[in-house]
Amino acid sequence: MNSNPYSPHTPEDREAMLARVGVRDVDELLGAIPKDARYPKLGVGAGMSEIEVQAHLERLAAMNTTAGSGPFFIGGAIQRRYIPAAVPALALRGEFLTAYTPYQPEVSQGTLQAVWEYQSLMAELLAMDVVNSSMYDGASATAEAALMAVRLTGRTKVVVGTEVDFTYRRTLRTYARGPELEVVETPTAQLATAATGSACLVVQHPDAFGTLVDVRTIADAAHAAGALCVQVTEPHACALLEPPGALGADIAVGEGQPLGIAMSYGGPHLGIFACREPLVRQMPGRIAGQTVDANGTRGFVNTLQTREQHIRREKATSNICTNEALAAITAAVYLSLLGPEGLRAAARAGVTRAHALAKRLAAIPGHAIANNGPFFDRFTLSSETGGWELRSALLARGIQVEATASHYVDGRRRGRDDVIVQCTELTTEADEDALVDAIAKPSRAGEAVAAR
Repeated sequence: MNSNPYSPHTPEDREAMLARVGVRDVDELLGAIPKDARYPKLGVGAGMSEIEVQAHLERLAAMNTTAGSGPFFIGGAIQRRYIPAAVPALALRGEFLTAYTPYQPEVSQGTLQAVWEYQSLMAELLAMDVVNSSMYDGASATAEAALMAVRLTGRTKVVVGTEVDFTYRRTLRTYARGPELEVVETPTAQLATAATGSACLVVQHPDAFGTLVDVRTIADAAHAAGALCVQVTEPHACALLEPPGALGADIAVGEGQPLGIAMSYGGPHLGIFACREPLVRQMPGRIAGQTVDANGTRGFVNTLQTREQHIRREKATSNICTNEALAAITAAVYLSLLGPEGLRAAARAGVTRAHALAKRLAAIPGHAIANNGPFFDRFTLSSETGGWELRSALLARGIQVEATASHYVDGRRRGRDDVIVQCTELTTEADEDALVDAIAKPSRAGEAVAAR
């Protein structure tokens, strides 16, 4: 009998599988991993009681610098925003929290209706015809949008702006390896001139550095070349700026985490995906729809689910096997509670604070706003100190910002080494004062770091 209660495979099964693969044991499959990293020591002493282990782990956790432990200006796709108490109270009810994928509509009306309401709310916010019931995250949604454009146009070249979030571009390149797509990265300012022969132009607005982008010109250039325009957007930005549908985007994608979902060390999050109605048959994921039964009673069903689990592999539009329904329901609750005015107020608070803070920081000698145009609720700050050094100096004082050189390798190649500052409705005057003071009057620790 097999001694592992979680695996049905017997020792004989395992030996047969290893023989078929042509290796002696499982360790041989792990040759690319250094031996000292295969079975790491956990740092927990032998014979510790449950209470001792818990206390040990709490001490380790206390060493982390959390988002709420001091002034926090990191943002972008994942943002620290206020989550009304009613959001988790409603979204995490047992009916939603434990519900399985709604394959059987007759027993899934509550989940299907909530998902349908999410789609309806997002379609209104984005000014798009159709919204699916979500992807894994903003990065996977962006990559899936590019694949969708390839299917629709029959072309294999995808052009993406270098000011698109670096994680999105990396994910796109990973997705493109299998089908051997050509991914061309070019500055956003040159996207309109790079449309020829492409399946789509991928633009982010506001871009990863916070700058507002002329999407309409890029969309017009894409359409003139027979390509599609994919806009990476942010939900709070759509509350104040013209939404993707009004700018001519064919597909709109983005990260829905700011809509009432905790940052949670990286997920699970919510991939927003929307498109124009004529393109819906190539849309990945699942779409819940409203209908009536034989008696004329309103009901909800899975209208479209073109995934490999449901149809032949060669006809599937995506291999994503979950729709992050709980995250989508959370976003629906958040949007319903805030309403249009509440969402605009939250967005406007971040914009107002970001512009006021930028003005104060730009007045400090040796510092300037590096955006090449108007910005929304985050901006890029250049410093004579250098972005990475400035970030380290601020972190020594408990203030968190993002350094562009830490992630935007293409930016570093162009000599760009700044910091990005994001403001939301949770940014306080005390946070702003602390950042201005730390930059204007650096501590000895900060000066030591900068001197290096």
